Amino acid sequence: MTRPPYAWPDPDRDYANGAFIPGAADYPDRWAREAAAFRETLAGRAQGDIAYGPGHRERLDLFLPEGTPRGVVVFVHGGYWHLFGKTHWSHLAAGPLARGFAVAMPGYTLAPAARIGEITGQIAQACWVLSHRIAGPMVVTGHSAGGHLAARMGCADLTVPVTRVVPISPLSELGPLMATGMNATLGIDPDEAAAESPARLPLRAGVTAHVWVGAEERPAFLWQARVLSEEWACPWTAQPGRHHFDVIDGLADPDSALCKTVLDGL
Repeated sequence: MTRPPYAWPDPDRDYANGAFIPGAADYPDRWAREAAAFRETLAGRAQGDIAYGPGHRERLDLFLPEGTPRGVVVFVHGGYWHLFGKTHWSHLAAGPLARGFAVAMPGYTLAPAARIGEITGQIAQACWVLSHRIAGPMVVTGHSAGGHLAARMGCADLTVPVTRVVPISPLSELGPLMATGMNATLGIDPDEAAAESPARLPLRAGVTAHVWVGAEERPAFLWQARVLSEEWACPWTAQPGRHHFDVIDGLADPDSALCKTVLDGL
Protein backbone atom coordinates (compact mmCIF):
# COMPACT_ATOMS: atom_id res chain seq x y z
CA MET A 1 0.00 0.00 0.00
CA THR A 2 1.32 3.44 -0.91
CA ARG A 3 1.69 5.70 2.08
CA PRO A 4 -0.38 8.87 1.63
CA PRO A 5 1.58 12.12 1.99
CA TYR A 6 1.18 13.95 5.26
CA ALA A 7 -1.61 16.50 5.38
CA TRP A 8 -3.77 17.91 8.12
CA PRO A 9 -6.52 17.23 8.81
CA ASP A 10 -6.52 13.79 7.19
CA PRO A 11 -8.61 11.32 9.21
CA ASP A 12 -8.21 8.54 6.65
CA ARG A 13 -4.42 8.75 7.01
CA ASP A 14 -4.74 8.83 10.79
CA TYR A 15 -6.42 5.40 10.80
CA ALA A 16 -4.54 3.79 7.89
CA ASN A 17 -2.47 1.10 9.61
CA GLY A 18 -1.25 -1.00 6.71
CA ALA A 19 0.31 1.94 4.87
CA PHE A 20 2.80 2.34 7.72
CA ILE A 21 3.68 -1.34 8.30
CA PRO A 22 6.28 -3.07 6.09
CA GLY A 23 4.83 -6.18 4.47
CA ALA A 24 1.34 -5.36 5.72
CA ALA A 25 -0.37 -7.17 2.87
CA ASP A 26 1.20 -10.47 3.96
CA TYR A 27 -0.30 -10.49 7.45
CA PRO A 28 -3.86 -11.74 6.76
CA ASP A 29 -2.66 -14.84 4.91
CA ARG A 30 -0.09 -15.52 7.64
CA TRP A 31 -2.72 -15.20 10.36
CA ALA A 32 -5.04 -17.58 8.51
CA ARG A 33 -2.28 -20.18 8.01
CA GLU A 34 -1.12 -20.04 11.63
CA ALA A 35 -4.69 -20.22 12.89
CA ALA A 36 -5.52 -23.27 10.76
CA ALA A 37 -2.32 -25.05 11.78
CA PHE A 38 -3.05 -24.37 15.45
CA ARG A 39 -6.56 -25.80 15.24
CA GLU A 40 -5.10 -29.01 13.84
CA THR A 41 -3.02 -29.48 17.00
CA LEU A 42 -5.96 -29.42 19.40
CA ALA A 43 -7.68 -32.65 18.37
CA GLY A 44 -10.80 -32.95 20.52
CA ARG A 45 -10.22 -29.73 22.46
CA ALA A 46 -11.58 -27.42 19.74
CA GLN A 47 -15.31 -26.84 19.34
CA GLY A 48 -16.24 -24.79 16.29
CA ASP A 49 -19.26 -22.74 15.28
CA ILE A 50 -21.20 -22.85 18.55
CA ALA A 51 -24.35 -20.78 18.02
CA TYR A 52 -24.92 -17.95 20.48
CA GLY A 53 -27.55 -16.09 18.44
CA PRO A 54 -29.75 -16.49 15.33
CA GLY A 55 -27.47 -14.80 12.78
CA HIS A 56 -25.22 -16.89 10.55
CA ARG A 57 -22.14 -15.09 11.93
CA GLU A 58 -23.33 -15.31 15.54
CA ARG A 59 -21.11 -18.29 16.16
CA LEU A 60 -18.09 -18.80 18.37
CA ASP A 61 -15.13 -21.16 18.45
CA LEU A 62 -14.18 -22.58 21.84
CA PHE A 63 -10.76 -24.01 22.68
CA LEU A 64 -10.35 -26.03 25.85
CA PRO A 65 -7.22 -26.57 27.94
CA GLU A 66 -6.17 -29.91 29.28
CA GLY A 67 -8.13 -30.48 32.47
CA THR A 68 -10.85 -28.31 33.99
CA PRO A 69 -10.66 -24.70 32.78
CA ARG A 70 -9.69 -22.07 35.34
CA GLY A 71 -12.02 -19.66 33.54
CA VAL A 72 -12.44 -18.32 30.03
CA VAL A 73 -10.70 -15.68 27.91
CA VAL A 74 -12.81 -14.17 25.15
CA PHE A 75 -10.88 -12.72 22.19
CA VAL A 76 -12.82 -10.40 19.86
CA HIS A 77 -11.32 -9.86 16.43
CA GLY A 78 -10.78 -6.54 14.73
CA GLY A 79 -11.08 -5.26 11.16
CA TYR A 80 -12.91 -1.96 11.70
CA TRP A 81 -16.14 -3.91 12.37
CA HIS A 82 -16.44 -4.84 8.68
CA LEU A 83 -13.52 -7.15 7.91
CA PHE A 84 -12.15 -10.59 8.87
CA GLY A 85 -13.72 -13.34 10.94
CA LYS A 86 -13.09 -15.49 13.97
CA THR A 87 -11.01 -18.16 12.20
CA HIS A 88 -8.08 -15.81 11.44
CA TRP A 89 -6.98 -15.73 15.09
CA SER A 90 -7.16 -19.24 16.56
CA HIS A 91 -3.41 -19.39 17.21
CA LEU A 92 -3.69 -16.51 19.67
CA ALA A 93 -5.47 -18.89 22.06
CA ALA A 94 -2.19 -20.71 22.77
CA GLY A 95 -1.04 -18.50 25.63
CA PRO A 96 -4.16 -18.59 27.84
CA LEU A 97 -4.70 -22.28 27.02
CA ALA A 98 -1.24 -23.12 28.32
CA ARG A 99 -2.16 -21.32 31.53
CA GLY A 100 -5.28 -23.43 31.99
CA PHE A 101 -7.95 -21.10 30.59
CA ALA A 102 -10.50 -21.89 27.93
CA VAL A 103 -10.47 -19.43 25.04
CA ALA A 104 -13.51 -18.36 23.03
CA MET A 105 -13.42 -16.45 19.76
CA PRO A 106 -16.82 -15.11 18.71
CA GLY A 107 -17.73 -13.98 15.25
CA TYR A 108 -20.23 -11.18 14.73
CA THR A 109 -22.32 -9.66 11.98
CA LEU A 110 -20.12 -7.31 9.98
CA ALA A 111 -21.02 -3.75 9.02
CA PRO A 112 -22.94 -2.54 7.12
CA ALA A 113 -25.28 -5.48 7.80
CA ALA A 114 -25.12 -4.52 11.50
CA ARG A 115 -24.51 -1.23 13.23
CA ILE A 116 -21.82 -1.02 15.88
CA GLY A 117 -24.39 -0.95 18.65
CA GLU A 118 -25.88 -4.19 17.35
CA ILE A 119 -22.44 -5.81 17.24
CA THR A 120 -21.89 -4.77 20.86
CA GLY A 121 -25.11 -6.58 21.77
CA GLN A 122 -23.99 -9.70 19.94
CA ILE A 123 -20.69 -9.88 21.82
CA ALA A 124 -22.53 -9.36 25.11
CA GLN A 125 -24.84 -12.26 24.23
CA ALA A 126 -21.83 -14.44 23.39
CA CYS A 127 -20.39 -13.69 26.83
CA TRP A 128 -23.63 -14.70 28.52
CA VAL A 129 -23.75 -17.99 26.60
CA LEU A 130 -20.15 -18.70 27.55
CA SER A 131 -20.86 -17.98 31.21
CA HIS A 132 -23.23 -20.95 31.24
CA ARG A 133 -20.68 -23.25 29.61
CA ILE A 134 -17.44 -22.38 31.42
CA ALA A 135 -17.23 -21.80 35.17
CA GLY A 136 -14.81 -19.30 36.66
CA PRO A 137 -13.77 -15.75 35.82
CA MET A 138 -14.23 -14.32 32.34
CA VAL A 139 -11.80 -11.85 30.81
CA VAL A 140 -12.55 -10.19 27.49
CA THR A 141 -9.76 -8.96 25.27
CA GLY A 142 -9.77 -7.95 21.63
CA HIS A 143 -7.83 -6.01 19.04
CA SER A 144 -8.61 -2.70 17.30
CA ALA A 145 -12.37 -2.77 16.62
CA GLY A 146 -12.30 -5.92 18.77
CA GLY A 147 -10.55 -3.81 21.41
CA HIS A 148 -13.51 -1.44 21.26
CA LEU A 149 -15.89 -4.37 21.74
CA ALA A 150 -13.79 -5.76 24.59
CA ALA A 151 -13.90 -2.36 26.29
CA ARG A 152 -17.66 -2.16 25.79
CA MET A 153 -18.07 -5.39 27.76
CA GLY A 154 -16.68 -3.54 30.77
CA CYS A 155 -18.86 -0.43 30.47
CA ALA A 156 -21.39 0.42 33.16
CA ASP A 157 -24.34 0.65 30.75
CA LEU A 158 -24.15 -3.10 30.13
CA THR A 159 -24.69 -6.11 32.35
CA VAL A 160 -22.17 -8.72 31.24
CA PRO A 161 -20.62 -11.50 33.40
CA VAL A 162 -17.09 -10.18 32.91
CA THR A 163 -14.35 -9.95 35.54
CA ARG A 164 -11.68 -8.13 33.52
CA VAL A 165 -11.23 -6.40 30.15
CA VAL A 166 -7.94 -5.88 28.32
CA PRO A 167 -8.58 -3.82 25.17
CA ILE A 168 -5.65 -4.06 22.73
CA SER A 169 -5.19 -1.04 20.44
CA PRO A 170 -8.82 -0.13 21.07
CA LEU A 171 -10.98 2.36 19.22
CA SER A 172 -12.30 3.94 22.39
CA GLU A 173 -13.64 7.21 20.93
CA LEU A 174 -15.66 6.84 17.74
CA GLY A 175 -16.12 10.52 16.96
CA PRO A 176 -13.04 10.86 14.70
CA LEU A 177 -14.15 7.88 12.59
CA MET A 178 -17.20 9.78 11.42
CA ALA A 179 -14.86 11.86 9.24
CA THR A 180 -13.23 8.86 7.54
CA GLY A 181 -14.16 7.32 4.22
CA MET A 182 -14.93 4.01 5.93
CA ASN A 183 -17.88 5.63 7.65
CA ALA A 184 -19.79 5.11 4.42
CA THR A 185 -19.75 1.46 5.53
CA LEU A 186 -19.94 1.94 9.29
CA GLY A 187 -22.62 4.64 9.37
CA ILE A 188 -21.53 6.09 12.73
CA ASP A 189 -23.59 9.16 13.65
CA PRO A 190 -23.25 11.47 16.68
CA ASP A 191 -25.77 9.50 18.74
CA GLU A 192 -23.99 6.20 18.12
CA ALA A 193 -20.59 7.76 18.78
CA ALA A 194 -21.89 8.94 22.16
CA ALA A 195 -23.52 5.62 23.04
CA GLU A 196 -20.73 3.34 21.78
CA SER A 197 -17.52 5.17 22.73
CA PRO A 198 -16.06 3.43 25.81
CA ALA A 199 -14.08 6.55 26.69
CA ARG A 200 -17.36 8.38 27.26
CA LEU A 201 -18.75 5.62 29.49
CA PRO A 202 -17.68 4.63 33.01
CA LEU A 203 -16.06 1.30 33.79
CA ARG A 204 -18.55 -0.99 35.53
CA ALA A 205 -18.00 -1.49 39.25
CA GLY A 206 -16.14 -4.71 39.99
CA VAL A 207 -14.47 -4.94 36.57
CA THR A 208 -10.71 -4.43 36.27
CA ALA A 209 -9.09 -3.09 33.10
CA HIS A 210 -5.70 -2.65 31.45
CA VAL A 211 -5.27 -0.98 28.05
CA TRP A 212 -2.54 -2.31 25.73
CA VAL A 213 -1.14 -0.73 22.56
CA GLY A 214 2.00 -0.96 20.44
CA ALA A 215 4.45 1.90 20.90
CA GLU A 216 5.04 1.95 17.12
CA GLU A 217 1.37 2.34 16.24
CA ARG A 218 -0.23 5.29 14.48
CA PRO A 219 -0.48 8.37 16.71
CA ALA A 220 -4.27 8.10 16.57
CA PHE A 221 -4.18 4.65 18.16
CA LEU A 222 -1.79 5.76 20.87
CA TRP A 223 -4.19 8.62 21.59
CA GLN A 224 -7.20 6.27 21.60
CA ALA A 225 -5.49 3.99 24.13
CA ARG A 226 -4.33 6.83 26.35
CA VAL A 227 -7.75 8.49 26.41
CA LEU A 228 -9.42 5.29 27.60
CA SER A 229 -6.81 4.69 30.29
CA GLU A 230 -7.25 8.25 31.55
CA GLU A 231 -11.03 8.15 31.59
CA TRP A 232 -11.09 4.78 33.34
CA ALA A 233 -8.11 5.56 35.61
CA CYS A 234 -6.66 2.18 34.70
CA PRO A 235 -3.12 1.13 33.69
CA TRP A 236 -1.99 1.26 30.10
CA THR A 237 1.04 -0.20 28.35
CA ALA A 238 2.63 1.02 25.12
CA GLN A 239 4.67 -2.07 24.19
CA PRO A 240 8.05 -1.11 22.69
CA GLY A 241 8.76 -2.22 19.14
CA ARG A 242 5.21 -3.33 18.35
CA HIS A 243 2.94 -1.99 15.62
CA HIS A 244 -0.76 -2.49 14.98
CA PHE A 245 -0.40 -5.86 13.27
CA ASP A 246 2.05 -7.59 15.61
CA VAL A 247 0.97 -6.17 18.96
CA ILE A 248 -1.34 -9.18 19.41
CA ASP A 249 1.40 -11.79 18.94
CA GLY A 250 2.06 -12.04 22.68
CA LEU A 251 -1.29 -13.75 23.21
CA ALA A 252 0.20 -16.89 21.67
CA ASP A 253 2.98 -16.99 24.30
CA PRO A 254 1.99 -17.96 27.86
CA ASP A 255 5.09 -16.21 29.22
CA SER A 256 4.63 -12.92 27.38
CA ALA A 257 3.90 -9.69 29.19
CA LEU A 258 0.63 -9.37 27.27
CA CYS A 259 -0.62 -12.82 28.22
CA LYS A 260 0.32 -12.24 31.85
CA THR A 261 -1.52 -8.89 31.80
CA VAL A 262 -4.66 -10.45 30.36
CA LEU A 263 -4.72 -12.97 33.19
CA ASP A 264 -3.48 -10.66 35.94
CA GLY A 265 -5.23 -11.33 39.23
CA LEU A 266 -7.22 -14.32 37.98
